[in-house]
Amino acid sequence: MMEARNIGPAVMGGRITAIDAVAKDPRIMYVGSAGGGIWKSTTGGTLFKPIFDKYCQSIGAITIDQNNPDVIWCGTGESNMRNTVSIGTGLYKSNDGGDNWEKVGLDSSEHISHVAINPKNSNEVYVAVPGPLWSNSKNRGLYKTVDGGKTWDKILYIDEKTGVAEVLVNPKEPNIIYASTWEFRRTPYSFSSGGKGSAVYKSIDGGKSWKKLSNGLPTTDFGRVALALAPSQPDNLFAIVEAKKTSLYLSTNGGDSWTEQGSNNNVEGRPFYFSVIAVDPTNPMRVYRPAWSLSISDDGGRSFKDASQEGGWIHSDHHAFWIDPNNPSHLMLGTDGGIYMSMDKGNNWLFLNNIPVSMFYHVTMDNASPYNVYGGLQDNGSWLAPSQCIGGIKNGDWINIGGGDGFWACPDPNDNNIVYSEYQGGHASRVNRKLNEYQDIQPQPLKGEPKLRFNWNTPLYYSPSKKLYMGAQYLYQSTNQGRTWARISPDLTTNDSLKQKQEESGGVTTDNSSAENHCTIFTVAESPLDENMIWVGTDDGNLQLSNDGGKTWTKLNKNIKDIPTQTWVTSIEPSKYDKNIVYATFDNHWYGDMNTYCMKSTDMGKSWKLLNTIELHAGFAHKIKEDIVNPNLLFLGCEFGLYVSINGGNNWANMNAKIPPVAIRDIQINAKTNDLVLATHGRGVMVVDDISPIRQLTPEVLDADVTILTSRPTPVSNGHWGGAFPSAGGFVGPNSSEECPIIYYLKDRVTTGDLKVEIFDKDGVSLGTVPATKRKGINRINWSMRMKPPRVARGVRIDGSGFFGPLVEPGIYTIKLTKGDKTYTGTLTLIKDPLTQHTDEEIALHQKATKDVFDMTEDLAFFNQQLANMMDSVKLIINTTKNTSLKKSLEDYSSKLEKIRKELIATKEGQSITGEERIREKLSELYGSVVGYDGRPTDSQLDRIKGLDYELKKQKDIADGIWKNDLSKINSQLIKSNQSQLTILTKADFDKMTITNTNNSNHINYFFPYLRTFMDKD
Repeated sequence: MMEARNIGPAVMGGRITAIDAVAKDPRIMYVGSAGGGIWKSTTGGTLFKPIFDKYCQSIGAITIDQNNPDVIWCGTGESNMRNTVSIGTGLYKSNDGGDNWEKVGLDSSEHISHVAINPKNSNEVYVAVPGPLWSNSKNRGLYKTVDGGKTWDKILYIDEKTGVAEVLVNPKEPNIIYASTWEFRRTPYSFSSGGKGSAVYKSIDGGKSWKKLSNGLPTTDFGRVALALAPSQPDNLFAIVEAKKTSLYLSTNGGDSWTEQGSNNNVEGRPFYFSVIAVDPTNPMRVYRPAWSLSISDDGGRSFKDASQEGGWIHSDHHAFWIDPNNPSHLMLGTDGGIYMSMDKGNNWLFLNNIPVSMFYHVTMDNASPYNVYGGLQDNGSWLAPSQCIGGIKNGDWINIGGGDGFWACPDPNDNNIVYSEYQGGHASRVNRKLNEYQDIQPQPLKGEPKLRFNWNTPLYYSPSKKLYMGAQYLYQSTNQGRTWARISPDLTTNDSLKQKQEESGGVTTDNSSAENHCTIFTVAESPLDENMIWVGTDDGNLQLSNDGGKTWTKLNKNIKDIPTQTWVTSIEPSKYDKNIVYATFDNHWYGDMNTYCMKSTDMGKSWKLLNTIELHAGFAHKIKEDIVNPNLLFLGCEFGLYVSINGGNNWANMNAKIPPVAIRDIQINAKTNDLVLATHGRGVMVVDDISPIRQLTPEVLDADVTILTSRPTPVSNGHWGGAFPSAGGFVGPNSSEECPIIYYLKDRVTTGDLKVEIFDKDGVSLGTVPATKRKGINRINWSMRMKPPRVARGVRIDGSGFFGPLVEPGIYTIKLTKGDKTYTGTLTLIKDPLTQHTDEEIALHQKATKDVFDMTEDLAFFNQQLANMMDSVKLIINTTKNTSLKKSLEDYSSKLEKIRKELIATKEGQSITGEERIREKLSELYGSVVGYDGRPTDSQLDRIKGLDYELKKQKDIADGIWKNDLSKINSQLIKSNQSQLTILTKADFDKMTITNTNNSNHINYFFPYLRTFMDKD
């Protein structure tokens, strides 16, 4: 099937939100990410695999039942309540170590922060549900099950604005439960953490009754409270209380009274976002506080030191922390930049750069071959990387082109040395890659103008007419790389003053990072058919159009009838086929509305039709993309995955070809390769290679039993990039296959009978078969573009020459797909490799040399088989005859033949490398060298062909002499003994007895061990 490939990166990871490991075997660990699902390692972190790809990718909590480590609990919806968090779909449970999952309730929770298990009763589980970020909800609270998740009771509830942020179970007395409640709310333009609902509670009867803990805690309103108890002394309880004066508190009597401890920037920093505190399992006074960085206290929090970074830099912003209960020196730390491991209590750290959960906002491409991708990542700057690279796309292939929270990164098509990158709040730079020189190009207000309002995710857009746009409340345009900006609009937002009080945002603690900037331009699009037609969408619901390059503007809101008025305009897609047609996506989740809104206008915005997306339950919409070839083909990026329509948006299907339900923030289509490139907010950049088969899906195709679909022309070559070369622990993204794809559609899965795919040249000669897949829908298999391999001389070891044939020549080839008694025909187009630097003359010489070594290999196989057959026949007579004279003649005859055979092939038995080389071994190496290279053979190779041909002919001449003299004498003796004569194997009989391999070999040169590692996995 057509599948996406994840090209990373993992050199900068995404936000890690949960970590747990098996206490008795900490090599088995589970890591949850903010947008990239759950990853499992059974090797202590050297290798991770995703295990949650069918479900919501935003993870809030992971807890292992240590009494039965195959039981894993997962709460979806991270609870680090920043402006860009995703939402969850409930609580999940696995009974087999993550191989399979079952949803066990709390569907409307949206965010789950903690799961705690009674260590003495695995059926008793507590789940902390902060609940929705953007709206009121009665589904908040602390939930408990006593039957392993079959039923749930809400055992602590404050109100619709207040959820439960934390739950702890006393490991020695599990009826003692601690919980922190948290009142919080976001709007698109503000955040409030704290209120009357926030508090710390204790139950001594498993949640039947609760006592509010307050003795020694702040008397003012709380915000979020982070709790931790000391496993070795569970009455020692630590709390970081967000308040007007945020601080760390210690209770040594189970919460009855509290004492304020020391503080530092990490203790006080962003408590709504940094909500973790941990205690060493054997030392009740050793406290860890992950926040901006990692602070460590050895005196119960009275003083802190920051973890050294001399032994390994750690990314800032920490959200998850795990301590090995049996080896407290072993730590795991989850940050905004991925996961780290320490084996010495935090003095030195190792970055595990093998989980590709980076969180992209946008992606763009350049015109290079192979093209490069550019994009910005949450808290990890902006980067670029090639879409193909020798040995796969490695972490080291990603190049940094900007800092901060990266958003837009756009290459200048007129100067491949220049990139425009942007980070939060509209801070834009022109980057000279060659000099590593950055110039701030953010537009500035003119004299007398008000402060410019830039969105957290400010659009920085390079248009089809090669203009650079940026949006604040005004739209700016530059034609000279940002050196000069022209303001080409009035304020295009609602300019609502009530939504511009960001300096008051934060709640009990101030937090104004530009994330709440509002009444700003969020998306800009220029018509590819008319550069004067400019579309603008704002975060406060305005959709504006200019038809004269920005001189005048028309607000189109009154024409949009089917969605709430304040809904963000997240993307605008002017059609490439008709300038009257435009698509737009809208996002109202900032007001608690999670519906998927996507609209289309066919009259330049005068009227709008809501496309059939509400019933998808795909979450809020981020991006719509019209195909560049088929106007009916649309792609829709949503919070829960990628969707595709083949009929202009009337119907949609989830495109889940190795694309999990991850947030798809941006979509691009490469005009040269037809690749679909996705910016995911949790799985890095994903590429669906060559979507041209999808363009051919029509109602007629979907209704047919079988249809062979065409794909882009395939260059004939031995390959340039190879597969993903294994790395020592780091992530490597795969290249696209360089073999020729054969793509076909099956209306239904083939469950009975065979499915055969055979390939023919222009003369109708079969080149072999390729194993067929039988899935319902689009199937993709690969043809190596090789002829049948040569027949090889049989010996004591395998001859690699027999596994792959020479490449075919460019041209048109026929596919015949046979299903039952029906045959379906299609074509494949193979072209000359556009990357080749070999002349036609050199290629012709290569083809001749290839034919020479191919023919010589087959000739050797035939000659060797003549000898083998003859010697077998002789041996049979020797074993049965009683004629001693005849027997002696036969033994002498066989000895002469064996002497020839030992010159042809290696004959020493054994699995080790014997070093024995004969004609076959020499020819095999030469065959691989010549066939595995696309250009002119070396002079040495051409001479070697002549030399081996001479050696082979020399042995054939010796054999001819033996057969002419010895064989005639022996046959005379056989006739006298009334026995059948010995005959020499003919070419015709040899052709009947040999069966060549079908042509399904991988695109690989078996004769170079280094290249062998690049074998495509497709």
